[in-house]
Amino acid sequence: MPKLQVIVGSTRPTRAVDKVLPWVLSRAERHDDFEVEVLDLRDWPLPFFQEHMGTIGDFADPVYSEPIVRSWNRKLAEGDAYLILTAEYNHSVPGQLKNAIDSVFVSYALRNKPIGFLGYSVGLAAGTRAVEHLALIAIEAEAVPMRNTVLIPFISDAFDEDGEPNNPATEIALAITLDDLAWYADALGRARAEGELAPGNFRARAAAAAAAASD
Repeated sequence: MPKLQVIVGSTRPTRAVDKVLPWVLSRAERHDDFEVEVLDLRDWPLPFFQEHMGTIGDFADPVYSEPIVRSWNRKLAEGDAYLILTAEYNHSVPGQLKNAIDSVFVSYALRNKPIGFLGYSVGLAAGTRAVEHLALIAIEAEAVPMRNTVLIPFISDAFDEDGEPNNPATEIALAITLDDLAWYADALGRARAEGELAPGNFRARAAAAAAAASD
């Protein structure tokens, strides 16, 4: 069964995502197409990104600068699909979340796998700008960002005392996102099993080397 990793992108003590996470997990666990795992960045105190070719070692089994970075890469590689829960800080994503994605370096752990997004904010913007940035970041990580997203404005009032969303559209949006993730996880999983192209930058370097050798 495909594994859905739910990534909690905010770590601050007063984070609003704690209102969202129980509801997301309840719906994801009801979905028959997934095994669900939570990756809370509070549990992954990654160093600021500092990887370079000298910290990698063997490209087939990278070492990285610290053991936790290696463990993070290996953990993400276990996922078949991802749902990132993000706040919006200054029109973008939390720094810890960007750093966590940057730290997936050389392993290509997210490559050719689907990523969905849930954004929220205290105001009207609902994390829209953070989600837009995440889609671009995901493409650079060679993941496949989902078009359909979950956007929750006015997060303080978005859920009732039982933890259920007050706006029915929120429920619908999550159901659509989970369905999309399940479909793409299956399709891309089969495609990866049949064989993948090498990353484009590897192919570009190989083509350049071949061209230089023929001169």
